[in-house]
Amino acid sequence: MNAKTTIIRIGRNTLSFTALDATNTEHPIDYRPYVVRGGISMSANLREAFKAGDNVDEDTTKVFIMVDTPSLLVPIEQFDEKEMEELFSFSYPPGQEKRVMLYNVLPDLKAVCLFAINKNLDTVIHDRFPGGVNFIHALTPVWRQLHQRSFTGHRNKLYGYFHSKQLHIFSFQQNRFKFCNSFDAAHAHDALYFLLYVWKQLRLQPEHDELHILGDIPEEEWLLQELKRFLHHAYVINAAAEFPDSKATSIKGMPYDLVTLISRGR
Repeated sequence: MNAKTTIIRIGRNTLSFTALDATNTEHPIDYRPYVVRGGISMSANLREAFKAGDNVDEDTTKVFIMVDTPSLLVPIEQFDEKEMEELFSFSYPPGQEKRVMLYNVLPDLKAVCLFAINKNLDTVIHDRFPGGVNFIHALTPVWRQLHQRSFTGHRNKLYGYFHSKQLHIFSFQQNRFKFCNSFDAAHAHDALYFLLYVWKQLRLQPEHDELHILGDIPEEEWLLQELKRFLHHAYVINAAAEFPDSKATSIKGMPYDLVTLISRGR
C-alpha cells in the first residue's frame, strides 16, 4: 500500500475506515470502526461519516473501497464487460433500487469477480472522492492469499472463511477455482454440515486431504473438534501466524480480509 492510503470497508451492516501511513513507523495503521445507525441506508450512514470530518484524513493520496457484497466468478476467457450486468442478474436479480456493476480481475486465478453496489452509495463515494477510487471485493485478497497457500505441500486443500454470519467455501486446482460458494452459517452446526457436504461433494480424502477454516469462526473450539472426528487434517488459520510481520494482526476487531489486504495487498 502507498503512503497516506485510506481503506473504507463497507459490509451489510458494518462500516470502517483504515488510514495507512507508511511514513509513520510507530503507528502505520489507524483502524476506525464506525457505528452504523439502524433505520437508515448505508449510503446515508456513509454520508454522515464523511460529514463528521475525522474519518478520512485530508492528506490521503489513495482511496480503496472494500465491499462485502454478493459476488459472481466468471472465467476470464468468458468475461465481457458489456454482458456482465445481464450475467450477474441471473444469479442476483435486480431489486427496486438501482445498482452499479463493478469487477475485479484475478489473473492468477484466471477469473473475474463481478459484484455490485447501490447507486446511491456509489454517488456518495464519488461526491466525496471526485478524483476516483479503487473498488475491491472483500473476498479477493483472501482468495489470492489462500490460492498461494494451496501450493504448499502435496495435499488437496479446502478452505472455509467465516465473516458476517456467512461461510465462504472454496478450493483451487492449479490456477483456477475448483469450487466456490457462500452459505448463511451463523451457527457452528450449520457450518459443520456445509463444510462436510462440500468435502464429500468434491470427493476429498479424509485420511489425506486438508480442511482449513479462518475468520470469525462460530464456536471455534467445538467446530474444530467436530471436524477432526471426520477428517484427519483440519486446521484453523490464524492471522498472526499467517502474517507474522504485519502490525494489522494486532488490531482487535479487524476482519481477516482487511488484514490480508493490508498485509499482502490485492
